[in-house]
Amino acid sequence: MFKPSRILVPTDMSDHSFKAIRQAFDIARQFDSQVFILHVVKQPVQDCTFDYCISEDLKKRLEIEMDSSARQGVRQQLAQLPGIDPAKITTEVKTGNPYEEILKTAEEKDVDLIVIASFGYTGLARLLMGSVARHVLLGSKCPVLLVK
Repeated sequence: MFKPSRILVPTDMSDHSFKAIRQAFDIARQFDSQVFILHVVKQPVQDCTFDYCISEDLKKRLEIEMDSSARQGVRQQLAQLPGIDPAKITTEVKTGNPYEEILKTAEEKDVDLIVIASFGYTGLARLLMGSVARHVLLGSKCPVLLVK
């Protein structure tokens, strides 16, 4: 029987992602698993537009604010789940390509299950599943549970 002990749940703060988080915690309760919540900021602050550049100091402050806001969003999602053991949760915010960071984190944390929403923030119904979920499914070395 499959008994995951380390579960990774990527979130983009959407309702779809929240369903995946709930599902991951249901599984974690059954198997006393460690849960890793990951949010990936995909677009770092740009230095310049066509005719204007921001200072390095302002760029750094904006990146810090983005990171802080993302962490707050994850905390707000977790606050909606009663009875979770904080000792069994690790949250992380990274910047980069979402599916690449998810796959890299899965390997770094040696997870045995990724629980991911089949649709992301956009929820594009015209696709069978979101592109991030599709890339994670194709690139993962561990089982992936897609949550509708």
